[in-house]
Amino acid sequence: MRTLFELYRAPLGCCFSWILGASFVPWLAAAGPQWVISANENKIDLTSGVSRLVPQAAPDTLTLLNFASFPPAVLHLTNVSNSVLGPPSNVAISADGRVALVSDSVQVDSVNPGKWFPAHRIHVLDLTLTPPRVVGEGRAGAQPSGLAIAPGGRLVLVANRAGGSVSVLRLQGTTLTTLSEVPLALSADEVSDVAITPDGTRAYASVREKNHLRELRIEGETVTATERKFSTYGRPYRVLTTPDGRLLLTAGTGAGNGPDVDALTVIDLKANPPRTTDLVKLGVSPESIELSPDGRWLAAVMMNGSNLAPTDPLLTDHGQVVLFERVGATFRHRQTVNVGRIPEGAAFTPDGRHLVVQTHPDRRLWVFDVGRSGLRDTGLRIPVPGMPSGMRAQGGR
Repeated sequence: MRTLFELYRAPLGCCFSWILGASFVPWLAAAGPQWVISANENKIDLTSGVSRLVPQAAPDTLTLLNFASFPPAVLHLTNVSNSVLGPPSNVAISADGRVALVSDSVQVDSVNPGKWFPAHRIHVLDLTLTPPRVVGEGRAGAQPSGLAIAPGGRLVLVANRAGGSVSVLRLQGTTLTTLSEVPLALSADEVSDVAITPDGTRAYASVREKNHLRELRIEGETVTATERKFSTYGRPYRVLTTPDGRLLLTAGTGAGNGPDVDALTVIDLKANPPRTTDLVKLGVSPESIELSPDGRWLAAVMMNGSNLAPTDPLLTDHGQVVLFERVGATFRHRQTVNVGRIPEGAAFTPDGRHLVVQTHPDRRLWVFDVGRSGLRDTGLRIPVPGMPSGMRAQGGR
């Protein structure tokens, strides 16, 4: 597999680059990495208002950011296939920062180059190597999308969007072994994402086209579906649990095609019985939601009409990040900031001091400071070699 690495410092207003070499070793050892990874796709473009294959596209890439210092050090790795088709949770990094997983959900049809079909591959990256690189792969169901690594780092769950299922895998070192596949729905129902509770005993998968989250029971390496389904607003996509294990969260879009306000579904897992307890207004077309490491802040990434066709009168020239603060068993709006068109994933850095947001067509990562009162735009825009489509921080939920 052909690879290319590039490491650079990206201070505001200027950029210095050098060839990756021996200097990378003390950079890792001295700082203790705080990883954020952006998965960047080159083969599928969204600016026409639909998913369109790019002819003779360059290979997909990853961008690894080390926030042990600021501005972060940045490392690009090319020829690592991934896709924008699915929630931006197609990246997962172990809490100890040693291993990363990237799902590869679709593959271009070589016989019919204008079409694609579901893939099954999960890339495994060893982040302890200098430089980090892909060292193996695992196999999931059809169109693996959202990923979750259980507490302890050995159990991995994968939502299979075209398989209607969740795959169960064992992660031992950098070896990823398939254990089982848990059927949840029909393939057309789009099981898109999965989240694991902090105690590792339950997981919840979004069944997008059936408007619910499905509960799974975890007993060691045995995962089974329960009969419990939680109603959600609209079509649930990204799924999260809060660090204290109390709340289960998902964002959904309704069935309309206009500038309708969508909502966050809040489920109280400590209620008796556990149930949906609140719907919080978000904005137009949520793509992802992410929590700060302490659970105080929730960032909702909104398309805001920026993903519509050029001829659509509702097309806007910017997406949005809407920031909410946790108040008891729900979240309250604190701030709305504009970002570039078609924002995809976002991630709070492991120390919670920054938020990174992907903007798909302009191939940039926006970096915000996170303070006591909310977000402040640092002005830092990190270019990436592809259209950024998925993102996760070390230990991210």
